[in-house]
Amino acid sequence: MNILFIGDIVGNPGREAIAKLLPKLKAEFHIELTVANAENAAGGAGLTPRVADDLFRMGVDVLTTGDHIWDRREINEALLNNPLLLRPANFPEGAPGRGWCIFKVPTGASVAIVNLEGRVFMRYQIDCPFKTAKIILEQLQGQANIILVDIHAEATSEKMALAHFLDGAVSAVVGTHTHIQTADEKVLPGGTAYITDLGMTGPYDSVIGQRKEKIIERFITGLPTRFEVASDEVQLTGVVLDIDAKTGKANSIQRIQRSMKPKLTE
Repeated sequence: MNILFIGDIVGNPGREAIAKLLPKLKAEFHIELTVANAENAAGGAGLTPRVADDLFRMGVDVLTTGDHIWDRREINEALLNNPLLLRPANFPEGAPGRGWCIFKVPTGASVAIVNLEGRVFMRYQIDCPFKTAKIILEQLQGQANIILVDIHAEATSEKMALAHFLDGAVSAVVGTHTHIQTADEKVLPGGTAYITDLGMTGPYDSVIGQRKEKIIERFITGLPTRFEVASDEVQLTGVVLDIDAKTGKANSIQRIQRSMKPKLTE
């Protein structure tokens, strides 16, 4: 089966890219399941219930997130009520929401999606993603042949180490958070597809989605500046995963990039 996993959606431009480009991608690759990271989908930082609902209506089946999921307090209730809206599973007990879910595609296959966050160079003190992944896999036994993992992390080494740690136990490990798509997609020896970072769905004439002038100003002056989502050269990036529905092994992983002219700004 073919699964589309989309990189971090940033602001209005990223949401517009989903609305315009997702239907075409689904038809082109015969997609049965679409997963997207949406932690920056509302104004470039965080997620609101309305924006999450919009993305589901646009055709995204499951939303993963990361450290910015806590930027908007109003998302907490949605995290509690919607099992297809995930936050990293390795936040301490008591954090609202769920870190994994099982989605049944129309053909009948059950797919587990697991959301984890790294600890290296990240801002929160959270539980070990390696140990958390192992616990979740034990809970998932017999429930799903296909298991996808979004590791939202800064360090390349941490993402890659997790992929090797889980090789053969999950169908794919894909990285998010850095907003820069990497060119290291591959299928590991045990049958797990891997890429260090899916990239970003949003304005590419920017610094990771934000107006470059604002970011440059902060680097030069060292003073805090208000970030603003850029608007030009919008792209949708991610991967298409071809997974054997019976074995859960990956047949292939293909990087995708699609561009469009934006209409909305933020």
